[in-house]
Amino acid sequence: MANHGIQPGPGTYVLFLVCSSVRWTQVGRLGGLQTQPGYYAYVGSAFGPGGISARVAHHARLSSRRHWHIDYLRQLSRPVSCWYTHDPIQREHEWAASVASLPLAMIPLVGFGCSDCRCCSHLIWFPSLPSCRTFRHRVVTELLDHEKIWENSLV
Repeated sequence: MANHGIQPGPGTYVLFLVCSSVRWTQVGRLGGLQTQPGYYAYVGSAFGPGGISARVAHHARLSSRRHWHIDYLRQLSRPVSCWYTHDPIQREHEWAASVASLPLAMIPLVGFGCSDCRCCSHLIWFPSLPSCRTFRHRVVTELLDHEKIWENSLV
């Protein structure tokens, strides 16, 4: 899968997936998730080999071996967009809170994607795709030393 213009390198990202139906899936040991039509924002970081480009490419493929919570949701949805930064500081916890505070945001499953931190969830649901411009403004206002935030379509 191509990187859809995502610049290589480590950083933090928000992957947007669209779901068109009500479905139920078991998310590993975390519990059940009933999907709703709309957009799911999954916040993560990729500071290992391949960085964000490789991680988003992984999420874009359907995986038979589910490693992350997002791999379960990926079976019922498709990637449509990605926001990312190559900020050298790991920003996923701050980003998860900022995305969750956007208008119409809802947490569909507490603990999703954040078994290694104290965040409520790294998965946020929206009835329509939220504005990257609003998110950028919020982040750069709150985090003055933040690097540029990019937006890429995955379709």
